[in-house]
Amino acid sequence: MALTPQNSEAFMREVDEAVRQDQLLTFWQRYGRLLLAAIILGLAGFGGWLYWQHYSKTQSEAVSEKMDSVLTTAVGGGTPDAKQLDMLADASQPGYRASALLTKAGLASRKGDAGTAITLYRAMVADKGLDQPYRDLALIRQTALEFDSLTPQQVVDRLKPLAIEGTPWFGSAGELVALAYMKMGKTKMAGPMFAAMAKDANVPDSIRSRARQMAGVMGIDAVENPAESTQAESTEG
Repeated sequence: MALTPQNSEAFMREVDEAVRQDQLLTFWQRYGRLLLAAIILGLAGFGGWLYWQHYSKTQSEAVSEKMDSVLTTAVGGGTPDAKQLDMLADASQPGYRASALLTKAGLASRKGDAGTAITLYRAMVADKGLDQPYRDLALIRQTALEFDSLTPQQVVDRLKPLAIEGTPWFGSAGELVALAYMKMGKTKMAGPMFAAMAKDANVPDSIRSRARQMAGVMGIDAVENPAESTQAESTEG
């Protein structure tokens, strides 16, 4: 008995479904275990990634809190917990590590242990894992502690690249370089540098004040605004 077009179409659909079911069964028999293992491994990896993200965030917050505590104590003139400071100095985060090392060196210097402070600063300068601003600051502080034992030319060679007007370390590095120029008898180079620092609003006020005095000693006007000079003179009078 011949199949009508409708019956033929229904028969072909049944055949297609049977073929697909057979192919799916064959695929599952061949690759089912591998596919299941891949899914399980994928879920396990994703779960591990989520855990690591949470763990890292928790650890970072804990380190941040400890760093805040250490800095608050140090800035207040106290002595931070030594174990806590050592732990932070070995932290994986370069920023925390650099801050802890600067704090350790600063504490050593404050206690009169210049040798330890210089060693710490020198290690920071050589540490390429730290951001350049931290290394530059360490170099300036190291040089400040070693200033009397260095030749003036050594000071200039170290810090001249940082003693450029408009750069972040112009005041700190520039003051040491200008003093080195004075020791070398190069007042024509020291005077203008002191004057530039005195007029630079980005230089810390304490350095600007000293620079203004040094420039004045060398006969250079370092007053930023002439009106300020007139007001100061009338006040003095």
